[in-house]
Parts: sequence; C-alpha cells; structure tokens
Amino acid sequence: MNVFTEIVKRTEVTERRRRGRPRGRTEQGDAARLALYRTAIELIAERGYEAATLREVADRAGVSVGLLYKYFPSKRAVVLHLYDELSAEYAMRAAGMPSGKWRDRFVFALTTSLQVLSPHRGTLAALVPVLVGDPHEGLFAPATRFSRERVQQPFHDAVAGASDAPRPEIAAALGRLLYLAHLAVILWWLLDKSPRQRATTALLALLKQLLPAASLTLKLKKARAVILAGDRLLREALFDEAAEFTP
Repeated sequence: MNVFTEIVKRTEVTERRRRGRPRGRTEQGDAARLALYRTAIELIAERGYEAATLREVADRAGVSVGLLYKYFPSKRAVVLHLYDELSAEYAMRAAGMPSGKWRDRFVFALTTSLQVLSPHRGTLAALVPVLVGDPHEGLFAPATRFSRERVQQPFHDAVAGASDAPRPEIAAALGRLLYLAHLAVILWWLLDKSPRQRATTALLALLKQLLPAASLTLKLKKARAVILAGDRLLREALFDEAAEFTP
C-alpha cells in the first residue's frame, strides 16, 4: 500500500469512527483532500474534463466514492479549487511587481502568470473548452469571479501604480484590457503546438516591441477614447456590468 492510499484509508476509517460528531478540519483530512485533488487533476489532464469521472478518481486513489464526494462532490468543485489555488499563487507572486512604466509592469504581470500556470499546462489545456465556453465554470462565470478578480487586480495595479500612470478612469480601463490581452496570450500558449511553445516566446517578444508605441499612443485623446469604448464593450460582454457605466 503506497503512502497516498494509506493517507486516504486512514481518513476514511477516522470518518466512520467520528460519525455523528461535528466535522472539523484536521491535518489528516487536509492531506487526504490534497491527495484526492491531485489525483483528480492528473486524471483530467490525461483523459479530458468530459471523459474523466469522479468514480475513476476514487478507483485510482483506492478510496470509496463516498469519501471522495465528501471533499469534492463534483468535477466542478475540482475545477473551482484549481482556480482558487492558481489565482492565490499568482496574487502572491504578482505582489513583487517592480516599480516602473506601465508597459514593463504589464510584461511582469503577464510573464508571472505564465510561470504560475506552466506546471499545470496539461490540465489547463484539457480544460480549454470549459475555460472558454462553460457558463458555470468558465473564466467569466459568476462562480469563478473570486479568482478572476484576484488575477485581474495586478493588471490594474500595473497601470495605476506605474510611474507614467494615466488618470484613474483610463488606468482602470487599460488595466482591464491588458487583463484580456493576457488571457488571449494564455489561450495562445495553451493551444501552441510548436516545439517547446516557441511560437509563444516569439509572440511575447513581438508584444514587447509593440508596447512602447502603445504607450506613446496613449497620450492621444482619440486613443484614450478608444480605450474607454473598448472597456465598456468588455465589461458588458464578459463581466455583465452594463448597468455600472454610461455608454
């Protein structure tokens, strides 16, 4: 019996003995939950979100389906936990953003996101249909707002806290648009089939070349108007915030 199976088996026995008592978190329970979560993520990466089942997770872990349901009652719960884990790690790392111009701070926020997601690329690639199109578990679903806001905040801060920050309403709009650009890069990276994702590396290099010109363009009144208009469309289409602003 391997260490993982021992952990979850001991937890299962403990839960039977504690039946009828208030359930509180224990170190053993947290270890079992983490082990089951990792097994579920591994299976999703191998088989895809739709094909993977919780029963298969329980079988691979060597535990009862009932114990698995105690921690993860659905695949959705697994995905939401993944979002929570990755967004929390990203927020922690992004807190180390250096001072400087907004374009350099944006590059830092973007590359940090790729670094955080990189160990989970296989799982996230399997989840692309869910991330993009699922109304309940996708990137813009109400249930995932907690993680979306965590990840969006550093992009706002990248502009608002920059040495060349524009006025607040422009900074907020530009921050949201940069967050969207970051999502487009992440999707490109997940779908990138080039050796070692070198097409993504080339895309990042091209983006860095374009940013100085974008920074200069921001000084133009018409460019700022375009940013505000684009932000209004973004909020209405993806964040359902049409009532919070005037077109």
